[in-house]
Amino acid sequence: MWNGILNIYKEKGYTSHDVVAKLRGIVKQKKIGHTGTLDPDAEGVLPVCLGKATRLCDMLTDQSKTYEAVLLLGKTTDTQDITGQILEERETGHLTEEEVCACIAGFTGEYAQLPPMYSALKVNGRKLYELARQGIEVERKKRSVTIHEILIQEVSLPRVRMRVRCSKGTYIRTLCHDIGRELGCGGCMAALLRTQAGCFELKDSMKLREVEEACAAGELSRVLLPVDAVFHHLKEVRILEPYQNLAYNGNPFSESQIGQKPDTPEDPEKADCVRASQEAVRERQGRFCNGEQVRVYDRERHFIGIYRYHAGKQVFRVEKMFLDQEAAED
Repeated sequence: MWNGILNIYKEKGYTSHDVVAKLRGIVKQKKIGHTGTLDPDAEGVLPVCLGKATRLCDMLTDQSKTYEAVLLLGKTTDTQDITGQILEERETGHLTEEEVCACIAGFTGEYAQLPPMYSALKVNGRKLYELARQGIEVERKKRSVTIHEILIQEVSLPRVRMRVRCSKGTYIRTLCHDIGRELGCGGCMAALLRTQAGCFELKDSMKLREVEEACAAGELSRVLLPVDAVFHHLKEVRILEPYQNLAYNGNPFSESQIGQKPDTPEDPEKADCVRASQEAVRERQGRFCNGEQVRVYDRERHFIGIYRYHAGKQVFRVEKMFLDQEAAED
């Protein structure tokens, strides 16, 4: 079974579930999951997890995203994008570029966003878009989202091209709708490209056709990112060999049980150097903040999982395991 992450470029016309279904056929395995829905007409970065990397799905979904979007002012639709039924059209000739830019900038920061009816959110066990297609609208609660940055790239009224960096759960369609409402003319999303999801960037993404070609050439391992690649920003910790079973079984371990344990040198004159090196490793690795997450490896540098440091008792406790017990016993 393949274990790792593929940075997929989702093309227009596919749902996120379509991408997963096609990949199952390409790589010949069922255990695959995506990390955040993209509308069929949207395109761009969609990290897909294979095998034990599916344990990452919830963690990757929680990360910030970056989009390039086109806002179309003057049109309001039922789906909040250009594909929906037009509910209202208004003139935009009175708008100035300065007015529009000032309004858009005002959405930077936290704001309460009402999820659209055409979304995969569930109410009483039913997806909202299923209800919307039946002409049913239900009450939804506003959710706090964060727009970290909006960079206006081009203004050609009634269209505005912009780059948006935002928190998880942000609907760019709804952002466009809300900007239009604030300007008093209505608005919808005309195009959407996701350029980044967490550490995954557009420049590194692959289309399904390219993945299929890599599989056919026996080179899938070349494009499949290892599970621990997404945690490169976390400090690395190696647990000493006598205590590896603690980590293998997801048990807590102490700060004194980590470090690199080099083989005893044959030359006794080198022993002091080895001990000094080991102490340096311990000193460097022993500086942790309370609540800090670390990536944990065994002596052979098999990735075990993500642990969190608890300063009170000076112990690490498991957050997410990625090494199967069978693999640890090999």
